Amino acid sequence: MVTTTVIEDNKMKTFEELESTVRSYSRGWPTVFEKAKGYKIWDTDGNEYIDFFAGAGGLNYGHNDDIMQEKMIDYIRNNGILHSLDMGTTSRKTFLERFKDVILEPRNLDYKVMFPGPTGTNAVESALKIARKVTGRDTVISFTNAFHGMTIGSLSVTANSFKRHGAGVPLHHSVSMPFDDYVENQDTIVYLERFLEDRGSGVALPAAIILETVQGEGGINAASMEWLKKVDNLCKRWDILLIVDDIQAGCGRTGTFFSFEPAEIDPDIVCLSKSIGGAGLPMALTLIKSEYDQWGPGEHNGTFRGNNLAFVAATEALAYWETADFSQSIQEKGKLLHKGAQAIIDKYPELEAHHRGRGLMQGIAVEKPELTDDICAEAFQRGLIVETSGPNDEVVKFLPPLMIDKEGIKQGLAILDESIKAALG
Repeated sequence: MVTTTVIEDNKMKTFEELESTVRSYSRGWPTVFEKAKGYKIWDTDGNEYIDFFAGAGGLNYGHNDDIMQEKMIDYIRNNGILHSLDMGTTSRKTFLERFKDVILEPRNLDYKVMFPGPTGTNAVESALKIARKVTGRDTVISFTNAFHGMTIGSLSVTANSFKRHGAGVPLHHSVSMPFDDYVENQDTIVYLERFLEDRGSGVALPAAIILETVQGEGGINAASMEWLKKVDNLCKRWDILLIVDDIQAGCGRTGTFFSFEPAEIDPDIVCLSKSIGGAGLPMALTLIKSEYDQWGPGEHNGTFRGNNLAFVAATEALAYWETADFSQSIQEKGKLLHKGAQAIIDKYPELEAHHRGRGLMQGIAVEKPELTDDICAEAFQRGLIVETSGPNDEVVKFLPPLMIDKEGIKQGLAILDESIKAALG
């Protein structure tokens, strides 16, 4: 996350005086944003920025999509229900039917759709709870550099020590294992299997294994398809539920709607949030295989698990997935981004950098992490919104809206090139 200190003028005074010190993004990007459209944002001074951040992956379809915007405006003008908890509404019904028709059935996926609350951590909390309820076990295995949310259960399977410390209490019932390629030339699946098989390992048979196929906050670490298949097979062998946290990597971010599709696996539980709401409105889903949907009514609930306006935008967003065209365009632009990022890496060997990620979820990992905040600050000054990720903020992370055109990617990379040159200067 960008936390670069930049000299702030009077326009930031309100935030400095009235808002908690917990704020972060407004420190790295010290301006007041006013308008946004597509993949661009403008501040109150009229400065234009290319957005390589997209609401931390919450705006895959860009800012203020015309059709989503009109659908939401019409819904409000017609006095559509905005708040309904989990009562039946027309917008909820329409979304569920469209999600089944456009996403689930074409992929032969049999999931019950749960609305756990409006944020990603709500989805993860519900996933952990149902896994423990179904199996009767309490331990969950997660992975090094994982990030799954900021509430207590989600933090227990999150690796970042700074975020874990914020819990203020011990975090129990989880075990961290090495992610794919965590240690060079080490087969981490063999390591994981050994722990499960060895009665002296200290690791009890877990209720679930939770993973991100591409670790977003953890540094854009992308698991191989082979590794994902092996984890899936291991879960089946040991009767462990597999939870895929697709909150940031899903909804097309890696090129397919679900990031795990190329691995040809079918997780027992899938967590979605961020861009599932279409227009950036709070919304989350927990997808649960039918046989594991063993909740009692109201056993997991929340006041805002019926965000009807988000259902309206989310339903329209599914139109992007009616054909393979959108997915193909993401993969093509992903190749362009990869090529451009690699050219920058080759141009500046003093960065000692390498490429990470896939689709439009990529990054440049820099062996000199003290430079990344400077690079992002220089980029902001030149009109590019880009953040860092990784345990040491060592990765310059690219999450442009999926609808960005090739010219936008080229312009963003050109600004990044100038910014690296300035930071090194």
